[in-house]
Amino acid sequence: MGFERMGVGKRMSQAVVHGDTVYTAGQVAHEAAGKSVGEQTREILENIETLLKEAGTDKTRLLSAQIWLSDISTFDEMNAVWDEWVAEGNPPARACVESKLAAPQYNVEIMVIAAR
Repeated sequence: MGFERMGVGKRMSQAVVHGDTVYTAGQVAHEAAGKSVGEQTREILENIETLLKEAGTDKTRLLSAQIWLSDISTFDEMNAVWDEWVAEGNPPARACVESKLAAPQYNVEIMVIAAR
């Protein structure tokens, strides 16, 4: 079974397709860095949609999601954006935890796995 790497960089790929499964790297909001969790979540989910489309799938085929928040007290703010975005009737298995992120301007990071 072959695989394809997308958005290959020195340290990581933005997504890897293996068979009929798409794995994204943890996505952060570069344009909304330092802004609210809601704004960062919105940008990240747009980026994820773009990656999924490039890989030949979409958010209706999400299998799982992992979400990291720099401050768990922003859980409801992130969920307000997530709930508008996730495909009705097709929520993935999901985990959300508080964690120190790679840089202080990032308040949320999201990684998903989807079927093609």
